Amino acid sequence: MTDVAANSTDSLTVRDNRTGQEYDIPITDGTINAKDLGQIRTGDDQPGLATYDPGFVNTASCRSAVTYIDGDKGILEYRGYPIEQLAEKSSFLEVAYLLIHGALPTKDEMDAWVHEITYHTFVHENVKSFMEGFRYDAHPMGMLMASVGALSTFYPDARNIKDADNRHMQIVRMIAKMPTLGAWSFRHAQGKPFIYPDNDLSYTANFLSMLFKMSEKKYGADERLVKALDVLFILHADHEQNCSTNAVRSVGSSEVDPYSAVAAGVAALYGPLHGGANEAVLRMLRRIGSTSEIPAFIEGVKNGNEKLMGFGHRVYKNYDPRAKIIKKSAEDVFEVTGTNPLLDIAKELEKIALEDDYFVQRKLYPNVDFYSGLIYEAFQFPPEMFTVLFAIGRTPGWLAQWLELVQDKEQKIARPKQIYTGDRQLTFVPASERWA
Repeated sequence: MTDVAANSTDSLTVRDNRTGQEYDIPITDGTINAKDLGQIRTGDDQPGLATYDPGFVNTASCRSAVTYIDGDKGILEYRGYPIEQLAEKSSFLEVAYLLIHGALPTKDEMDAWVHEITYHTFVHENVKSFMEGFRYDAHPMGMLMASVGALSTFYPDARNIKDADNRHMQIVRMIAKMPTLGAWSFRHAQGKPFIYPDNDLSYTANFLSMLFKMSEKKYGADERLVKALDVLFILHADHEQNCSTNAVRSVGSSEVDPYSAVAAGVAALYGPLHGGANEAVLRMLRRIGSTSEIPAFIEGVKNGNEKLMGFGHRVYKNYDPRAKIIKKSAEDVFEVTGTNPLLDIAKELEKIALEDDYFVQRKLYPNVDFYSGLIYEAFQFPPEMFTVLFAIGRTPGWLAQWLELVQDKEQKIARPKQIYTGDRQLTFVPASERWA
């Protein structure tokens, strides 16, 4: 790494036109430290300069070695491994190990990891009673958020986040129990009895068993469906500093237990701007109705009368690499479940949009949500379950980011500045006088 202190060219010279003074601010990894702007002030008794960046559009809040994204080139890597290779050749639990530990496991490490996760899939019976207490029509995501937070009361030792062995135990528990909590949220909404984990099954097959098993002794899902859902979990496992990951880090910066921090991530994902895009894609495809109506819809988008959902991304200015993989998974799933006419509409819409200069010039390409909703629907998941599936896949990423946070000596408790816009120095008048 370049020694920026010794290299004056790796700096930014700022001239304050209010005072005529110049400041030399070091540049490291393509960024300046916002704290260095604090020295720029009009007087000793005046506040220093700060940045205003709603939504962190151009602000780095941390250093991270978990996920790399190059949005212009459509690149996504977990710990340096391309997402395309991981989706094709790895498994979700191996990817989870990679995210948490920073390296791929040996065979012995993988066997031990799978055993640990499998062993901890069961939850305390009181958690079951807790979840049964929700209203019959409770949203599965609200149930998941509350249940994850409630786990902190079952494992009070989770507060000891300075202990590496203790951190590992909580990470294992959370990855193991998320499918159980998610499946039970689904069953509760349907008025069906909860199904306990079957630890003879793989992680993803076990999840499908807890979701769909009825009276049969053993639930056996089609392996193509198991693989497709496993791939979806991999594709959602982490995505840099998104809204929910930022929530996990922000809440985690208070040194709270990881269950509470991850519950914050679930809450952020609950919001429609973060986790609801694939449902919006399904509504759009149904509104289009048939491939013959696509040209009229495209014109509506150009005229501002329609919204093209599932295209474009705040990070990607190229084809979302996850979308290509999901498109293939969708075709595999429909081989098992039967075709969905919406898939034909989606493919034709994608084809037309990618050939239209209007969308190409605006760098609007399909994102991960464009096809994922079709896959979830093929599994017979209701739309309110989509974000639960997202949360299960994202859990290892949240935990990897949390683990990085608690071991990062540069990190402090999150406490952003604000620009105050309200009144000041008003004179209080007692209610007896105001109301007289």
